[in-house]
Amino acid sequence: MLRLGRREFDAHEPVIMAIVNRTPDSFYDQGATFRDEPALARVEQAVAEGAAIIDIGGVKAGPGDEVSAEEEARRTVGFVAEVRRRFPDVVISVDTWRHDVGEAVCEAGADVLNDAWGGVDPKLAEVAARYGAGLVCTHAGGAEPRTRPHRVRYDDVMADILRVTVDLAERAVALGVPRESVMIDPGHDFGKNTRHSLEATRRLGEMTDTGWPVLVSLSNKDFVGETLDKPVKERVLGTLATTAVSAWLGAQVYRVHEVAETKQVLDMVATIAGHRPPAVARRGLA
Repeated sequence: MLRLGRREFDAHEPVIMAIVNRTPDSFYDQGATFRDEPALARVEQAVAEGAAIIDIGGVKAGPGDEVSAEEEARRTVGFVAEVRRRFPDVVISVDTWRHDVGEAVCEAGADVLNDAWGGVDPKLAEVAARYGAGLVCTHAGGAEPRTRPHRVRYDDVMADILRVTVDLAERAVALGVPRESVMIDPGHDFGKNTRHSLEATRRLGEMTDTGWPVLVSLSNKDFVGETLDKPVKERVLGTLATTAVSAWLGAQVYRVHEVAETKQVLDMVATIAGHRPPAVARRGLA
C-alpha cells in the first residue's frame, strides 16, 4: 500500500504525477505555466485526465539563472495553498531539494517532497518526517543540483542506484517518515549518461524487487532524445515506450507531461498483466 496525503494506492495501481513547472525557463514547456492562471488550468486538466498527484517545481532542473530559496518559495508556496484550496483531494508534491522550501510548502499543504537531487540537503527528510509528508528518494550520482553529468562512470549503475536509494529510504523511515509514503527513483538523466539511463530502465525490476514503491521520471528526457535522435518536442512516443517497459517491470508512479496518453499506456499494461479488467469486453460474446 502506498499512502500519500488523503489517498491510498494498491500495490499494482499505477499512479500518474503530473508536472506543473512554476519556472520561466523549463526545458519542455518554456514557462507555459509560470503564471498562476495557466498553471491552475494545467492542474485542472491533469486531474480531469487522470493524474492523482500534481508535482510543482519552482526551479529548472538544468543549469540556468540562479534561483534563491526565497524566490523558489515565492513561486511555489502560494500556488500550493491555492491548489490545496481548489483541489482538496489531489496529492500535492513539490520538487525541491531545499529543506527551508520544503518546510514552507508543507505548511501550505504539500503532501510529498520530491527530492530529485538525492539527499544533497539531509534536512529535507527531517522536514518530511515532522510533517508526516511523503518523500521521493532519488539517485543522482552525487551530482550537485542543477549540474549536468560529465564523463560520469559506474562499475555497476544499478548497484549504485540500489545502494543510494535504499539507504535514503531507510534513513527517512528511521527519522519518522511513514514507510508507506516513501518512494525510490532511479533518477534517469541525473548524474547519468544515456547508456546509464537505458540500463537503469532495463534493470528496473531490481528496484521493484526491493519492495519500495518505484517512481520514474521519464518524460521527454535527454536519454529518450539521444536514443531516437529526436528534439524535445518529438520525444513523446519514446517516452511512452519507456513508460510501458517500466510499467511491465513494476514501477508504480510516473512523473509526466502528457497525462492522458500516459494513462492509456498504463491502463493497457495493467490489463495485459491481469491487474485491471478491460473497460469493455464485448468481442465474441454477442
